[in-house]
Amino acid sequence: FTNVCAQISSPQPYINSKQIKEVREKYRIHEKDTGSSEYQIAALSVRIAYMTAHIKKNPKDFSSTRGLIAMVSARKKLLKYLRSQSKERFLNIC
Repeated sequence: FTNVCAQISSPQPYINSKQIKEVREKYRIHEKDTGSSEYQIAALSVRIAYMTAHIKKNPKDFSSTRGLIAMVSARKKLLKYLRSQSKERFLNIC
């Protein structure tokens, strides 16, 4: 019976949401931070990793592929903005 319980794992979206929460806690600037560039980039990076794995399993899922491309583009823009504003903060997130 214990082997069966050990084999049952948490669903991947649940694990992904926990990872996003952990990364957001790590990169937020202050207690109520929800919009800083570092906070958004960190969350997008975790979501991109999850979606990349999903698309490798489901190569014909074109709507998810489109969403992944949009997330990569958003992260790229945020990184470009952060690099132009503060090199120190940019290097810290990279």
